[in-house]
Amino acid sequence: MQKPGHNLYISTLASIIVLTTISLFILGFPYYHTPLTERFYHSDHDLYKPSGLIGHGLGIIGTLFIVIGVFSYMARKRYRFLARFGRLKYWLEFHIFLCILGPIMILYHTAFKFGGIVSVSFWSMVVVVASGVIGRYIYLQIPRSMEGRELSLNEVREMKSNLNVHIKNRFNLDVNSYNAILEYTSINSMQQNGDEKIRAIRRNKENKISIRRLKKTLRNFRLPEASIRGITKLIKNEISLNKKLQRLQTMQRLFKYWHIVHLPFALIMLVIMIIHVGITLAFGARWIF
Repeated sequence: MQKPGHNLYISTLASIIVLTTISLFILGFPYYHTPLTERFYHSDHDLYKPSGLIGHGLGIIGTLFIVIGVFSYMARKRYRFLARFGRLKYWLEFHIFLCILGPIMILYHTAFKFGGIVSVSFWSMVVVVASGVIGRYIYLQIPRSMEGRELSLNEVREMKSNLNVHIKNRFNLDVNSYNAILEYTSINSMQQNGDEKIRAIRRNKENKISIRRLKKTLRNFRLPEASIRGITKLIKNEISLNKKLQRLQTMQRLFKYWHIVHLPFALIMLVIMIIHVGITLAFGARWIF
């Protein structure tokens, strides 16, 4: 999937979540805003109560989304033959999408009324979603292969190229342009040595300022725009890789600790959810079937 297509894919998933949340809020607001003691007399009570047509339906659909999101991603990681259906990171993004949209629907299913053992499942679900957002950030900090496999420290080091040689061989540069790039890349290459002068450049904002200055310098040397874009892209990739190298071991350790929080709460949520569904069916509750 090319970058524009991937951006469209992510934007579509995010839009579905936002639009669903807003729509459910607007449609059900008159009922949800009503005090609990008065909801029984509300005209929409039979629709939005947890066992109502809409409320019950949201609970079923939300539960299915969570189950599909969790077990499809687990299957993709476990069974290699599923690799033909897309990279692991796309499956992860779809897993996150379903496991955010599902809990949102379950939140509206509860009609914002929590109690009993089900509340344990709900708050476990909240912890799982919150930790999932944090886990996604940590996941992005760990360099991975095109298929989504985590790379070792040695593999990441092998990816690092001699940036100056690569730029010189790829672009037809005059002496002044090459020296300007050489000065900039030599500064950034000092990042790993902890030079005081470079610690400020690690900040994203200052990196952007530095790259803008480099672009301006290269334009003054009348370098073609296509070459300028190519050079700055290579430099940005190198900066990003340097940062990930510096944080790799820390992020790998954090990711292990993250599993300690995420997985137990996910299991608690799923077990209580299964018990809740089983009891609901045992008492004869039905939806539209």
